[in-house]
Amino acid sequence: MTVTVLGLGRMGSALAGAFLAAGLPTTVWNRSAARADALVERGAVRAASPREAVEASELIVVCVTTYDDVHAVLEPVAGLLAGRTLVNLTSGSPEAARETAAWAAGHGAGYLDGAIMTTPPGIGNPAYMLLYSGSPAAFAAHRAVLAELGDPVDLGADPGLASLYDTALLGLMWSALSGWLHGTALTGADKVDATAFTPVAVRWLTAVGGFMSTYAPQIDEGHYPGDDATLDIHLATMDHLLHASEERGLDVGLPALLKRVTERAVADGHGGDSYARLIEAVRDGGRA
Repeated sequence: MTVTVLGLGRMGSALAGAFLAAGLPTTVWNRSAARADALVERGAVRAASPREAVEASELIVVCVTTYDDVHAVLEPVAGLLAGRTLVNLTSGSPEAARETAAWAAGHGAGYLDGAIMTTPPGIGNPAYMLLYSGSPAAFAAHRAVLAELGDPVDLGADPGLASLYDTALLGLMWSALSGWLHGTALTGADKVDATAFTPVAVRWLTAVGGFMSTYAPQIDEGHYPGDDATLDIHLATMDHLLHASEERGLDVGLPALLKRVTERAVADGHGGDSYARLIEAVRDGGRA
C-alpha cells in the first residue's frame, strides 16, 4: 500500500509520521515545501506538486484547513483520482462532506470523510478514535492502513456522519469541560486544589456515562420514566449549586441556565420525568 498525505500542518505531519512509523511508503506534499523536510529525513518522498503526489499513491489522505482548500488542491488533478481512494480528514460541515463525496464519486474515486478525535500527539495511539463515513468498500479495503493512525470507527455509508458526530462530540467535550471548570472553581474557592478535585471528577464521569446509556433508549422511544431521579429532584439540587456558587462570588451563568431549562420542563408538568426529558427543550430551541 502506498499513501500520500496532502497538507503538513501539525496534524498532517503527525498523520504522515504515523504512516512512516508503520513502514508504509509515504509521499507528502505541502504548499510550503519546507514543511516536508523533517518527514523526508524520516524516509518520506517529497512531491513537487499535487499532481505528483496523487500519481504516487492509491490512498490519498488530505488534511488542510477548509473544504475550499481541499477543492483548490485537488480540482486541477481531479482527472487522476479515478480508481484511487480519497480520505478527507479536514474539519467541516456534514453538508460540505456530502458535496465533496459526490464530487469525488463523479471523478471515479472512493471517498471517506473523517474526523480526528485527538490532538496530534495522540495520532498512532489505538486508544484514540478516528471516525469515518462514506464508501463501505473503501473503508473495508483500507481499514488496516487507517488503523495506523488510531482506532478507525466506521459510522456507515452517509459521508456526512463523521463530521456530524465530530461536531456533536466537540459540544459534549466543551460542556463537560465547562462543568468541570465550574466545579474546580467552586471547590477551589474553599481551598481545594484542582489536582485534588479532578480525580474524583473523572471517576464521577464513569457514572455519568452510565446515565447516558440509560437515557439513550428513553430518547429514542420518547418515553422518560423518572425511575432513577426525577426532574423535581434535579431542580432542588440545582438550587444548591446556584446558592453555593453565588456565595463564593462565581459566575452563575452555567448553573442558572441548567435551572432555567429544568424549571420550564417542571412547569409544563414533567417534574416526574427523567433528566432525558430535557431533550425536548433542546429540540424545541429552548421553548419547551
